[in-house]
Amino acid sequence: MIRSELREHVFKMVFQIEFNEPADMPEHFELYMDSLERATDQDRTYIETKYKAVLEKISEIDALIDEKSKDWKTKRMNKADLAILRLAVYEMKWDEDVPVGVAINEAVELAKRFSGESGPAFVNGVLARLAE
Repeated sequence: MIRSELREHVFKMVFQIEFNEPADMPEHFELYMDSLERATDQDRTYIETKYKAVLEKISEIDALIDEKSKDWKTKRMNKADLAILRLAVYEMKWDEDVPVGVAINEAVELAKRFSGESGPAFVNGVLARLAE
């Protein structure tokens, strides 16, 4: 899989944490991974590693999002936008393999596919403020 496909799978798992109990997430993760028929072992490792890394930093990530989002706190955000932002903020701040510009671009592309009409502009705005 290419990086953007892998990123989409990580996004989908991060999105699920808003709708499932934390104790249930390992089982949901395993079921999701089992459904990825064309994923290689390397792909699966990448998805799992990045997903777990986002979860480990989620409190710090949410604090950064709250700080940079005007008039919107994570508790009130569109859940797709929140998951996209969480992944992008992780990549921007802690993933040295992903340049900041790429993280922002990929997040906007995910928002175009999975968010509402205003999602891409919202995601871009929050991440642009974070990148300053």
